[in-house]
Amino acid sequence: MTDAPHATDTPRPDIRPDIRVGTITDARPSAAASGPGYGPPGCQLWIDFGPRIGVKQSTTHLSARYTPETLIGRQVCAVINVPQRQIGSCYSEVLTLDMPDKSGEVLLIRPDHTVPDGGMLF
Repeated sequence: MTDAPHATDTPRPDIRPDIRVGTITDARPSAAASGPGYGPPGCQLWIDFGPRIGVKQSTTHLSARYTPETLIGRQVCAVINVPQRQIGSCYSEVLTLDMPDKSGEVLLIRPDHTVPDGGMLF
């Protein structure tokens, strides 16, 4: 299954997202999730959600604000109860949360301060 890596503007009241925080342990450029139809350059992330959930992969898009090297060690928020998706030749097990700034650049959603990996948004 191949899906374009973009969110819908329509809320899904039938799905209650399980949003957790995790620390990016590895980040690599992903040519498979880049190019026409995919928007900004893609990046494959490995995010550690703590011992109960473990490390999960996510494919996301980067803006000029981020490079793979600057993401390692950064905490991000992600929806963990989504089906695995194939984006190009990459797989995404969680949905890393982001939103555009006023110029359309991708901003990752993250806590203001360090919190325990696996912590749930409530």
